[in-house]
Amino acid sequence: MEFLLADWLGKPAWMWLAFMGVVVGLLALDLGVLHRGAKEIGVRESLLLSGMYITIGVAFGGWVWWEMGAQPGIEYLTGFAIEKSLAMDNVFVIAMIFGYLAIPRSLQHRVLFWGILGVIVLRAVMIGAGAALVSQFGWVLYLFAVFLILTGIRMFMADDGHGDMGESRLIRFIRRRFRVTDDLDGQRFFVRRPGRDGRMVWWATPMFLALVMIEVADVIFAVDSVPAIFAITTDPYIVYTSNIFAILGLRALYFALAAVIHRFAYLKQALAVLLIFIGGKVFVADLFGWTKFPAEWSLAITALILTAGVVWSLWRTREDPGRAA
Repeated sequence: MEFLLADWLGKPAWMWLAFMGVVVGLLALDLGVLHRGAKEIGVRESLLLSGMYITIGVAFGGWVWWEMGAQPGIEYLTGFAIEKSLAMDNVFVIAMIFGYLAIPRSLQHRVLFWGILGVIVLRAVMIGAGAALVSQFGWVLYLFAVFLILTGIRMFMADDGHGDMGESRLIRFIRRRFRVTDDLDGQRFFVRRPGRDGRMVWWATPMFLALVMIEVADVIFAVDSVPAIFAITTDPYIVYTSNIFAILGLRALYFALAAVIHRFAYLKQALAVLLIFIGGKVFVADLFGWTKFPAEWSLAITALILTAGVVWSLWRTREDPGRAA
């Protein structure tokens, strides 16, 4: 009992264990029951799974509201919405990685599943480091705010291109330094094949290369999303739980989004405005002498910006169905 009540990053250990129990249960259900074999996930199944994850994520926010109060509950829901939205851009990159490495849809879920395990660890490290910095040096929060504003401006002015995966330095480095097969071998990440000297050695497959690229992409996107959530709240529990629940659902939603991502062509501009708002509200709170920007205002403005971006994108692309290809 003493261990369960012990303080761990500002919260009792039992709250962290309850959260991790839910995450482990969801992952076990996903891989052990719903997707034991390699199969292609259709749009309908993708939407149903995503709906389940979103429902669980929002329900967890309701529990946070009930257990910790209205302010933390609103901050969790705001962080959940922001992380879910910012991760949308990650879908473009994941689709490019799978396309370049010729990973069939039937095997993509396996890569994304193991990728989420890496994300859980990497986000924990980044959020833990961010929380330590903010607690020790309060001015770091202002650096986060400036970074978000500059990132938003750069994102708003940038073109819609995401580059050519064939020009990726990381892919070229891995292929040059490590043994990587040119073809797939079922669901395997590693296979034993003859090396240059004829001996049997381990080779990585394009499946593993895709996994590495997705992990690297998540780290890059986390550089934007982690400061964004810290601008909402500095509570490590809310920051981490909202991040992970949003990412869990995005993995399920990927298979539906990948087919209609062209309909959200103008969402990037909305996300850019959202980043500018999140960074700017830190300075607005100081300007008006507030301890913190009102959480309910933050949630309402976030919802308004994202809704406007989605509606505008759907309206502008309503007569352009061919862009999906």
